Amino acid sequence: MDLTTPGLDTEAFIRALPKVELHVHLEGSMRPELLLRLARKHGVSTLPGTLEEVRDWYAFRDFPHFVDVYLASVHTLVDEEDFALLAADVAARLAEQNVRYAEVHVSLYGHLMRGVPARTVFDGIEHGRREAEREHGIRLRWIPDYPSDYGPEVAEQTLDAVLAEAPDSVVGFGVGGIEAPFAPVAHLFARAREAGLHSLPHAGEHGGPERVREALDLLAAERIGHGIDAMRDPELVARLAAEQVPLDVSPTSNLRTGAITAIGDHPLPRMIEAGLLVTLNSDDPTMFGTDLTNEYRTAAGLGLDAAALAALARNGVAASYLEEPAKRALAEEIDTVLAEHAGS
Repeated sequence: MDLTTPGLDTEAFIRALPKVELHVHLEGSMRPELLLRLARKHGVSTLPGTLEEVRDWYAFRDFPHFVDVYLASVHTLVDEEDFALLAADVAARLAEQNVRYAEVHVSLYGHLMRGVPARTVFDGIEHGRREAEREHGIRLRWIPDYPSDYGPEVAEQTLDAVLAEAPDSVVGFGVGGIEAPFAPVAHLFARAREAGLHSLPHAGEHGGPERVREALDLLAAERIGHGIDAMRDPELVARLAAEQVPLDVSPTSNLRTGAITAIGDHPLPRMIEAGLLVTLNSDDPTMFGTDLTNEYRTAAGLGLDAAALAALARNGVAASYLEEPAKRALAEEIDTVLAEHAGS
C-alpha cells in the first residue's frame, strides 16, 4: 500500500514498527549532554563549555569535523562508569524508538590506543547493557572493531584484546574507518571466526565494489556495513542477491559522508528491487543528526510503501543474531503492526 494513501498515518506506523538495529556505533551515539558531563568530570577543557555551544559544535559540517567530534567523544570515555553511562543512555534512546534488539559497534581500538584496558571497556558497557535490559526490555549485543586504515598490527592488537577479554555478549568482529584492502587481515578474521565470532566488516561505502568482493572472498563476511558501492557492479549485485548476504544500509550517513550527493540519489530502492537483503540503520546517529526512526522516514520519502518498510524491519530481524524463537516472535509482531496500520 502506498504510504501516501489517505488514512494511513505514516509517522504512527513507523513508530509502531518493532525494530532491530544492526549498524550503530556506540561512540557515535553519544549525546551532547553526556559529552559535556564527561568532559567536566575529567577536566577536558578543549571542548565548548556550555550545552548550547556543544550542540552547535556537534552539528555536522563535513567529514573532517565529524572525525573531530567522534574523537572528542572517544577521549571523554575513561573509566568503567563512563562506558556504562554511555551504553545505558544509547540503549534507552533506542528503546524509545521501539528498537527491541541492537548489535552495537564499539570502537575498541580507539580506547586501547589511549591506554584504556579492554576490560574497562567491556565491564562498563556490560553494566550499561544489563541496566538497560532490566529497565527497558531492549537487548544489546556488541561488535568490537578497529579502523581499517590503521593496518594489520592494529587489527591483531584489537582481536587479541577481544579474544582475551570479551564477554559472551560480543557476537562479532568488525572493521571500519577509511576502507583499505582486506588481504593483510584475512588471517585475523579467520582467527576470529575460528573463535566463534561473526565476520561483520564495513565495506563498499567509499571503497568501491572491490572492497565488498574482498569482504566476501577474504573475510567470509556474513553481513556487510553499507555495501552501496556494490550497485556499480551487476555481477556483484547478482551474487549478493543469490547469496542473500545482508547489507546494513544507512542513508543519512551516506549523505553526510559524501558517499551520495543527494538523499534522492540513494540506491536503497534499487537495492530492494534487485533482490538484495537490505537492513536499515542509523550508523552514528547523534553526529549525523538522525536516528533509526528518521531513517524509516527517509526510506518512505524515497518511495517505499508500508509493506516495503515492514520488509526492512523483518530483514533486520532475519539478519540479526537473535535466537530463532525470538526472531519468529518479532517477525510476527511486525506483520501484525503492518496489518493494523496498512491493511493486509
